[in-house]
Amino acid sequence: MTRKESPSSFAQARAALEDIEPMERWGEVAGALGLLIEVAGLPRQAVVGDAVRIGTAHRPVLGEIVGFRRASALVMPFGSTEGIGPGARVETAGRTVVRPSEGWLGRVVDALGRPIDGHGPLPQGPIRQPTRGDGPNAYARRRVGRKLATGIKALDVFAPLCRGQRLGIFAGSGVGKSTLMAMLARWADADVIVIGLVGERGREVQEFVQHELGPEGMARSVIVVATSNEPPLMRREAAYTTLAVAEWFRDRGRHVLLLMDSVTRFAMAQREIGLAAGEPPTTKGYVPSCFSEMARLLERAGPGETARDQGDITAIFTVLVDGGDHDEPVADAVRGILDGHVVLERAIAERGRYPAVNVLKSISRTLPHCHDAEENRLLTEARRVLARYEEMGDLVRIGAYKRGGDPATDRAIALGPQLDAFIGQPRDGREAPQAAFAELARILGHEAPRRQDG
Repeated sequence: MTRKESPSSFAQARAALEDIEPMERWGEVAGALGLLIEVAGLPRQAVVGDAVRIGTAHRPVLGEIVGFRRASALVMPFGSTEGIGPGARVETAGRTVVRPSEGWLGRVVDALGRPIDGHGPLPQGPIRQPTRGDGPNAYARRRVGRKLATGIKALDVFAPLCRGQRLGIFAGSGVGKSTLMAMLARWADADVIVIGLVGERGREVQEFVQHELGPEGMARSVIVVATSNEPPLMRREAAYTTLAVAEWFRDRGRHVLLLMDSVTRFAMAQREIGLAAGEPPTTKGYVPSCFSEMARLLERAGPGETARDQGDITAIFTVLVDGGDHDEPVADAVRGILDGHVVLERAIAERGRYPAVNVLKSISRTLPHCHDAEENRLLTEARRVLARYEEMGDLVRIGAYKRGGDPATDRAIALGPQLDAFIGQPRDGREAPQAAFAELARILGHEAPRRQDG
């Protein structure tokens, strides 16, 4: 192993010392209501975010301090509150950490970093990686890097992705988000894939791993799962753990592709936690901490720091748009933080074109620098043709427009169906960006671009 991969003896010794609790610090359960447990007697060193162990007749229940009410700590458990009664012993356990290693590749873990795939114990690394943290220093981190080939024409041409970029996929349920994510995991140029399934349906986890991702994608992936039936603290922690695992690989100079489905369910979990802790609800019931925690989470992805020889985290976050409303609070906040957005529309999926990307509503903030001059020319022309085709579509269908009235409209009517078919792509039909631009040039009646970036 290289020096970067092998921790020093000092780091190993320090990690071992950090595991030693110098003194017992505990309190006891004073009350429980709904999702919250009130704990009295914890020492003054206890702070919001500390993990605790709650004693029960069967086995300890892990929890986290989410607030304080006068002298009592408000604790929310990672599991069920069943079996917890007054007087139960509550011990502090410091900050929640995970210990990723190379042996995590190909594995599925829960929000606390415990294996759930039935493949035996999970190899633990010597470094304690906090699940919570902040992004790299804004001044020290690199700029977004070179263009990243995804093999998906709708992205490579109309909403290109660059190394270290953060992109959002905005869609309702059942329009192909999971399939698009799996295509990215199989085809994108990255060293490691870290996938967070936050609040997913339980039956979809195996379907995603076996059917969508497959052995090729799974071999270089770590999957963090918290299903929809788990407590809100577990769903929120799954998002934190996903970023922590990605940061561990990034700190070792790796290029990480992070896929999280979905930010909306993370925000919903934070809403449940905040409301239970007494935060005032704001727009659509979301509490203020939803938006601050969301921004903190999303900023952890992106380019690493050059001085520390870090890699990059290229991130794709999905956002569930409530009832197709792309201006609802979570979607609006996420769109303002990320470096671009891709919109999937149910109407496009219903007519059988996948991926159901509306390229006119999708944008990458790395444009125009991500493409060269010829590619940008083709992209601009294609957008204009598609916009005219969409604008005049209803008039054409009802016979209100007669061909020959406007040359630009006539061209859009002729090329629109071809461009729509060009955007469509089967789930196993990977296509290089160079071939995609050559096909687009042929449809528009131009020569293929002479140069392509990866």
